[in-house]
Amino acid sequence: MYRRTSFLVLTFILVIWEISVNFLHIPKFILPAPSLILYTCFSQAPLLLENTLVTAVEILLGLLISLAISIPLAMVMFNFPSIDAAVTPFLVISQAIPIFALAPLLVVWFGYGLLSKIIMATIVIFFPLTVSLHSGFKQVDPDYEVLFDLLDASFWKKMRLLYWPAALPSFFAGLKMAVAVATIGAVLGEWVGAQKGLGYLMIQMNARLRTDMLFAALVWLSVMGMGLWLLVSKLEKHFLFWLNDTKN
Repeated sequence: MYRRTSFLVLTFILVIWEISVNFLHIPKFILPAPSLILYTCFSQAPLLLENTLVTAVEILLGLLISLAISIPLAMVMFNFPSIDAAVTPFLVISQAIPIFALAPLLVVWFGYGLLSKIIMATIVIFFPLTVSLHSGFKQVDPDYEVLFDLLDASFWKKMRLLYWPAALPSFFAGLKMAVAVATIGAVLGEWVGAQKGLGYLMIQMNARLRTDMLFAALVWLSVMGMGLWLLVSKLEKHFLFWLNDTKN
């Protein structure tokens, strides 16, 4: 139902856009018609694919690094309140500083290659993952904690059988948010300085007034972001099958 409504709204916007551009004779370097953008998406597919793969690698590596750091950190913060109090301000500061202000520094420090973009993507992804998982651990029913304590369960057994299942809904919500914003860090890094990637391609096409290629790159970037979000949604349904059964 909702997907059909979204499709109808998108179709309506594109039709109005196409009619307006042609009726008002707007130059294509200012605002290309959707038909031209669609044609560019396919006619320039090899170039777009080559740069999309670079950006995708940056995002996926940033996601993997963020998971490798945020999961153990959230567990430590949950188990040791003193560490939680010490680390939380730094997590907030990492998000309070605009990422576009860090981008030039990271490029200077780590160069124009993949590393600076991976670090930038990691910074963007890291916060929602850590905070959502940490919050999920805290949502456990205290009565269940008492029960596990009475059974003399170890911390790792409680983590595996109690805290993790309770935290999974919050964790997947944070993971969805992370993959949705992951493209921001990678593309900003490519804007500042890169040799390949969709952000690099946008800068090059902007200098040449190839607005149709700019929009085509945005389309490919949006498709990649939506694909990652749908993949996480599939994983969520798989691992949270009991919630789906409850809803049905």
